[in-house]
Amino acid sequence: MKIEADNNDITEHQLDDKPRPYLCVVCDKQFTQKGNLTRHKQTHTTGGQLYSCTQCEKQFGSRETLRLHMNVHSSKYKCTECGKCFRSSNELTVHRRSHSGEKPFKCTVCSKSFTQSNYLVKHSRIHSGEKPYKCHLCDKVFTESKALNVHMRVHTGDKPYKCSLCDKSFTTSGNLQSHKRHVHSNRRPYDCRYCGKLFKSSYELNRHVYIHTGAKPYSCRHCSDSYTFYDQLKSHLLKSHDEGTWFTCHICEKKFSQSGDLKKHVMRHEGVKL
Repeated sequence: MKIEADNNDITEHQLDDKPRPYLCVVCDKQFTQKGNLTRHKQTHTTGGQLYSCTQCEKQFGSRETLRLHMNVHSSKYKCTECGKCFRSSNELTVHRRSHSGEKPFKCTVCSKSFTQSNYLVKHSRIHSGEKPYKCHLCDKVFTESKALNVHMRVHTGDKPYKCSLCDKSFTTSGNLQSHKRHVHSNRRPYDCRYCGKLFKSSYELNRHVYIHTGAKPYSCRHCSDSYTFYDQLKSHLLKSHDEGTWFTCHICEKKFSQSGDLKKHVMRHEGVKL
């Protein structure tokens, strides 16, 4: 049985970036209003009143959320380009921009454009340096509440995304999908138009294309340096401008600018051959 997150979950975690002082002690989700938390708690209690969809196996914590969900089955809000159905006209409007390429929300600082206003709000914090979301356990700060929620799993050890093909679990759905592509799949559907090399993801392809074009889209806000990849910029900010976080080996206290470099270093301590 699948219990679908109610509409307040979806709205609060995907379509806005407001402070969320109300915390669910079961799954660590946070909410802007106490009433939203109360409705969310019903998804964790077997005795809670759940509303079932008659056309699929999903269940919901409120009648209103079920009503919105039924719009998907009725095809009330259907994309004429790809046939995908949505719960509301707003969701369909946002989705259509993936076909048209429309990005109506433009940053006044760097001119980068976005499909949704909340994406622009989050992006603007890069220029202002604003990080309003603070971890109460380690004082680390974040520009987005979603990033804070994911970070909390470092402290709780929670890895809710389990691979159906092996026994590994992950802190984010993105890490799980990446694991499946790299470990369990041999498909490489993305090909480079310059050299024909194949890749498992569009992300990998886009990074590779920069090698051919010479593009350096990641610019330092402190100096005139630009970089091909974001991790190169991140390393530069840390080493040249002391901005960011060092990753320290707990065995020899050697410092690294990239977490991946630290992991490889620790494996050498443990005698693992790379």
